[in-house]
Amino acid sequence: MTLTRAWFALLALSALSTLLAISGLSGLVLAAGVLLLAFVKAQVILWHYLELVHAPFWRRGFSMVLAIYMLILLGLAAAG
Repeated sequence: MTLTRAWFALLALSALSTLLAISGLSGLVLAAGVLLLAFVKAQVILWHYLELVHAPFWRRGFSMVLAIYMLILLGLAAAG
């Protein structure tokens, strides 16, 4: 994926985040959707802008830390 395609992917994911936010959903469903889209956007940035696509060890490490963080946030959303 080129940087231009990555940028367009980020634009599309941001538009989806906006649509999800104005959809009228609330609670855990909204939190899960927003966190999922944020996770995918972070992956696009890590892989293509920071070029971790060429560094599998670091890519896995960052992805794992990010996934754990997102799960903690989802747990907090479920508890609240």
